[in-house]
Amino acid sequence: MRKRRLNRSRGANAALFLFLGLVGAFMALPMVFAVVNAFKPLEEFFVFPPRFYVVNPTTANFSDLAKLAANLWVPFSRYVFNSAFVSLVATGGHILLASTAAYVLSKHDFPGRRLLDAIIIVSLLFTSRVIAIPQYIILSTLGWINTYLALIAPVFAMSIGIFLMRQFMTMVPDEVIESARIDGAGELRTCWGIVVPMVKPATITLAIFAFQAIWNNPGSGLIYSEPLKVMPMVLSQISAGGLVRAGVGAASALIMLVPPVALFVFFQSRILETMSTSGIKG
Repeated sequence: MRKRRLNRSRGANAALFLFLGLVGAFMALPMVFAVVNAFKPLEEFFVFPPRFYVVNPTTANFSDLAKLAANLWVPFSRYVFNSAFVSLVATGGHILLASTAAYVLSKHDFPGRRLLDAIIIVSLLFTSRVIAIPQYIILSTLGWINTYLALIAPVFAMSIGIFLMRQFMTMVPDEVIESARIDGAGELRTCWGIVVPMVKPATITLAIFAFQAIWNNPGSGLIYSEPLKVMPMVLSQISAGGLVRAGVGAASALIMLVPPVALFVFFQSRILETMSTSGIKG
């Protein structure tokens, strides 16, 4: 069989790749700026116009950050543990609840399903700032303020996960589920053994969204006990010392940027590999 060729000239292909390259470079500017700022000496922070390069790179920002972190009365490793624990539990729990709820909504017909679908879609319109006060009232009523659950529970309830998983699970053929039931598989086994593995792009994307949401959440107004604080809050407190700590703030921003980017890079190949089949394996 002859290979199919795109009906474009070499000039059009070159123009397309050039355009995509420029768009990619523009989208990468904030990340490049964050990396450059972390290695800038203090005198280069206030140059106008801002530079996307550093003239005299230095690691003093990171050493200053390490010294300030060493003087905290709570070990910095405790804050690292808090962030890692909250992020992993919230991400895993959100995937568990969102996948199970999406399976029921996409593959079962029951009274009130359309109403639930409408509620989920409408809830996507509200940002975290809009629901901050009702969310605080609920967490306070449950007695979860100043506990890990104050950060974990809101991630469990993110509607974006249910919506995303439901959209992908609707593409799973009903015949596959009927075959599993004929073979004696229960609902949980059908959901987690058959359907969820068939929607890996949605699962991985959902994990990235959930991890990013909880990792960058400082927990302001929800966590007051020092041993329970997470890294974003502590690093913001360390860098909130005026202009003299601008370098420390840039180093803190880069440290917080690394885990979400590393998570995306680690799963990027699997996302591209499975997205070509729209989440369905043949």
